[in-house]
Amino acid sequence: MSVQNVGCSRGQQKKVNRKLAKFQHVIKKEAGVNSSPIPTNNLAICNAGLVNGLTEESIFEYFSEFGPLSDILLLPGKSCSFLAYEDVMCAVAAYNALNGKLDIAQYNRPIYLLYVDQLPRLSETTIWDKLPPGLIIINDFISTAEEESLLKLCSFRDQPCGIMKNRLVEHFGFEFRYDINNVDKDKPLSCNVPCETNFLWARLQQTHPEFGQFQPDQLTVNCYSPGQGIPHHVDTHSAFESPIMCLSLASTIVMEFKNEGLHICSLLPRRSLLIMSGESRYNWTHGIVPRKFDVIRNKSAVGFTCLKRETRISFTFRKVLHGDCKCSFKAKCDQMKQNNINGNVAAQLEALHVHEVYENIADHFSDTRHKPWPNVLEFVQSFTYGDILVDVGCGNGKYLGHNKYIFDIGCDRSTGLVDICRGKKVETFITDCLSIPINDQYVDGVISIAVIHHLATEERRLKAIKEMVRILRIGGKGLIYVWAHEQIKNQKKSSYIMQCRKNRKETTLKHLDSSEGRQEVPLPGGIELPVHANRSNFKASDVLVPWKLKDDNKTFLRFYHVFGEHELEKMCQQINNIEIIRSYYDQGN
Repeated sequence: MSVQNVGCSRGQQKKVNRKLAKFQHVIKKEAGVNSSPIPTNNLAICNAGLVNGLTEESIFEYFSEFGPLSDILLLPGKSCSFLAYEDVMCAVAAYNALNGKLDIAQYNRPIYLLYVDQLPRLSETTIWDKLPPGLIIINDFISTAEEESLLKLCSFRDQPCGIMKNRLVEHFGFEFRYDINNVDKDKPLSCNVPCETNFLWARLQQTHPEFGQFQPDQLTVNCYSPGQGIPHHVDTHSAFESPIMCLSLASTIVMEFKNEGLHICSLLPRRSLLIMSGESRYNWTHGIVPRKFDVIRNKSAVGFTCLKRETRISFTFRKVLHGDCKCSFKAKCDQMKQNNINGNVAAQLEALHVHEVYENIADHFSDTRHKPWPNVLEFVQSFTYGDILVDVGCGNGKYLGHNKYIFDIGCDRSTGLVDICRGKKVETFITDCLSIPINDQYVDGVISIAVIHHLATEERRLKAIKEMVRILRIGGKGLIYVWAHEQIKNQKKSSYIMQCRKNRKETTLKHLDSSEGRQEVPLPGGIELPVHANRSNFKASDVLVPWKLKDDNKTFLRFYHVFGEHELEKMCQQINNIEIIRSYYDQGN
């Protein structure tokens, strides 16, 4: 297909036509649509889409100059996107003006446009005219004078939050801890929810008497600058009751709600009250896309308009839950997720996100594991002439061969790591820590360093400890290391999170990085686990931790169960005939 691009030189036109010939096949393959040899009101942006950073607001900004748009379509995971005009002549004008000239593709390269006969169909379409069950938005819930009065309650009001990198946050009643997505119910703050907000609940009782008994005891105030957002999440079930209410001050925003393929966008006008109750509170994720403009559908549901964001202050009111969550939405209930990982699912999870990962990263992993931890080395060297020591989950064998007076042997599930050990001339064999092929009461010592936290259930972690106890002789000693959930001890950050430069700075203002949040990854058995941000506090006990190969762009996700304080001791106390000699918190080399 050759279409004359007005304003191009002959050489430029030939280049554009070559590109377009190639892109006809690209959009057919990626989106299942055919290019049109004649102008239509539908345009494909062939080389820019969600996967390389194109946004709805960019499309609207540049293409709405040529006429009203009736649709904008960005395909998940694709490098192409689509738009439609109400009038075909508008599409022709945009095509002639922008094709091969507008530098908004990746690395500021020009975009290439094709006419298409129709827009692709998405299995998930954005819904603008409905709300999730249990969600209520009350417009103009407060007056401008009441808004100003509430804004005066913010102690950070005088700070230049509109230009800060991180959003400011303030807590009343209880501190919402973003490291665990919960509150410490035993440690209420000295500052309660301000009495100046009481008029809200009296008014709510009049307009929506079904929520007349709502009296929040926790308030979080956030200041969002334009461009900041909230990652999709469900508020922790065990932390708060239903409903949760959010008052939007100083700016309008679009909030998105998702559940099982449904994607709803809702406009939260300035001074509106959002009520999340029932299913919308427990079973739908909600989030705000980080951007400076919201592209929204017109009220007629035909066409788009662009809304510039201003600095927004949100007042989120919650009632702390005392007792267990009794919701009927178990899939997203944190108190039920532990039970969702049964033995079969746990084995699949470990095979995919532990065993397979270590086979892929064995060499790179070994390159990062050289120096033994001093306390572990001291334990190894405490054994005397003729003792037998087994390293369960020995990795690259860095704890083997340090004590010349003993017989030490390692075992690991990873073939790649055992091969590395054999290259070092240390004795190793392949096995699973849940079934060690050694006779009962046969060895004098066992170490297991950073191993059992890769097991996906408490039952399997306990079984691994029992297996180590089984092979120890009477009077033998064992040392077990696991990753800790708490990365701040005695008000000091661990070396793990201090390796990130931004964590070294002490701040006087309490703030939260807008990028902080949890990306959920679906796994076997219908469970979802968050992806941990490396060198940061853990936000859940069961997480996937990224490992990026140094010479490759591949990133692998390793499963970890990070242990809470005293959790390991309590597990050991369930086993007969053992005594806990010492329990300690260790870090670094």
